[in-house]
Amino acid sequence: MSSFGAPNPDAAVYVISVAAELTGLHPQTLRAYERMGLIQPGRTGGGGRRYSHRDLERLRQIADLTSAGIGIEGVRRIMELELQVDALRARNEELVAELEAVRRGLAARAAAAQAAPNKLPVLHRGPGQSVVVWRRGS
Repeated sequence: MSSFGAPNPDAAVYVISVAAELTGLHPQTLRAYERMGLIQPGRTGGGGRRYSHRDLERLRQIADLTSAGIGIEGVRRIMELELQVDALRARNEELVAELEAVRRGLAARAAAAQAAPNKLPVLHRGPGQSVVVWRRGS
């Protein structure tokens, strides 16, 4: 992180009271979500909770889903599926990049094969089905 840049989104910097205020949730709600396994804040050496920007986004998402009437198990499942979708998107991007690299390699090989002279002998059938071998000049 540069001295003027934004903090790392995974840096656990917010105490529970600040996280509660920024998300509009009660600190007890944050503790309950942690007990349920929906959020895992960082811990200080003394055991105090520290929330990251990514944790705050996750808490806001949980609040939005529960206010829309989705139960905690539904929220848990939605969040698991979103993580799977993100992982699949990342893997898809890796595979697309790998495919493009292979295609570029094949195109380069084909271009090199066309540009290189053929050093193989040329076979011609002469009169009476005898085989005549002609060597191309180098």
